[in-house]
Amino acid sequence: MQEELNILIQAQYPLIYLTTSEEERAEKAIAHVAQITSVANKPPRQVFIWTVTHGLVEYGQPSTVTQHNTISPEAAIDWTIKHKEPAIFIFKDLHPFLDNTPGVIRWLRDAIASFKGVEKSIILMSPIQVIPIELEKEIVVLDFALPNMAELTEVLNTQLGQRSHKLSSEAKEKLLRAALGLTRDEAEKVYRKAQVTTGRLTEAEVEIVLSEKQQLIRRNGILEYIEQEEGINAVGGLEELKRWLKQRSNAFSQRAREYGLPQPKGMMILGIPGCGKSLIAKTTSRLWSLPLVKLDMGRVYDGSTVGRSEANLRNALKAAESISPVILFIDELDKAFAGSAGSADSDGGTSSRIFGTFLTWMQEKKSPVFVMATANRADRLPAEFLRKGRFDEIFFVDLPDFDERRQVFEIHLGRRRSDVTRFDLDQLSNVSEGFSGAEIEQAIIAAMYEAFAQDREFTQLDIISAVKSTTPLSRTMTEQVTALRDWAKLRARPAATTFAEYQRMEF
Repeated sequence: MQEELNILIQAQYPLIYLTTSEEERAEKAIAHVAQITSVANKPPRQVFIWTVTHGLVEYGQPSTVTQHNTISPEAAIDWTIKHKEPAIFIFKDLHPFLDNTPGVIRWLRDAIASFKGVEKSIILMSPIQVIPIELEKEIVVLDFALPNMAELTEVLNTQLGQRSHKLSSEAKEKLLRAALGLTRDEAEKVYRKAQVTTGRLTEAEVEIVLSEKQQLIRRNGILEYIEQEEGINAVGGLEELKRWLKQRSNAFSQRAREYGLPQPKGMMILGIPGCGKSLIAKTTSRLWSLPLVKLDMGRVYDGSTVGRSEANLRNALKAAESISPVILFIDELDKAFAGSAGSADSDGGTSSRIFGTFLTWMQEKKSPVFVMATANRADRLPAEFLRKGRFDEIFFVDLPDFDERRQVFEIHLGRRRSDVTRFDLDQLSNVSEGFSGAEIEQAIIAAMYEAFAQDREFTQLDIISAVKSTTPLSRTMTEQVTALRDWAKLRARPAATTFAEYQRMEF
């Protein structure tokens, strides 16, 4: 970012929008740019900082040394126009005035006109990006990058310097990588927190550092941090899908990069409701030892202000990138983007713009964010999602077969009772043909309620009775299930080993 800012200022760009919440770090970077952008035989450019509380103050001077009568943004911009020397003017948090004070926009346009051919630039610094239509053609937007490994190393060394113990290079790297995605202030605070908690900084304190990233997600409001206690063995069947995931368990490691492998983009899991699509996404987090965050598309849509929904999505994706490598989980993608094609008639095109923003991000993202999306209705998905290259693989999860149903019964009974041998799993698997994993679990729960009401232990007969009194989704929605299977036969990879082997032999 600093190099780009240097180029823009040397090229005499009059108006730059710098999106950041790290004011102190950004000010230092701009002051450094002012030193190196001065013309030969001339002193460095002056740097002035404006706030609504103190007006214009020269960088490095106390806030009491303010320029006369520059509290109002209009007066401050007028002062920049009249200022004769080369300078950089930083305006902090001007965005509320851009929304509510039309005169400020006019003053900025006047400043832009007066700065032509002059070594003066205005930098609008704010954590919120607000660009009025009148300034769109005149402004350049920059995102102030989060601290890199070198800057975080400086922070960590400062904290270690305050203690007498030393840290191994391996432990140091783990602490630094855990802090990637945090601001400098956040990194300082969380390293201090780890020291206060345990009295020293070691690689064992990585979990404390990672907890700060959970706070980032909670503050975002659109992303949800999901903690998954169960491993992938908690999923019955789906062996082909599990094998694919296990192959990529080290896909984000440096060893994979050195081998020449690209970072995985993501995967789509299509299938019948209740067959483990969401569960496989959650358990992958433990398999890969990566954090899992869920993107709730319902929270993205906000009709209060034009462009707010798109900004919500951009902020959510930026938050996910800031804590990468990470798994971004989107449940029921078919519902989230089902109406994007004709949204101009229903929501003024908001859904279409959000859909376009998400597709562009998926195509161009460089950060290690693995997108795991699930869907129940393939026919509702826009074609752009299903083309090759958007996802690494599209899997189809069908109803469990005999062996898979047996595994599902064993898993769910094992969670509730230590002795599973008293149940005839083969018989239970036979009577539950056509049932999904979720329906099998509910049958067990219904049997337990029946026995609990009678103050006794539930039995094999209770489960069979509950199964026989339930009409599975595969019967109530036969046409939809058949259509999904027909669609997936030639377009998706089967998640179950038996079906995958059959397809390979058929080919």
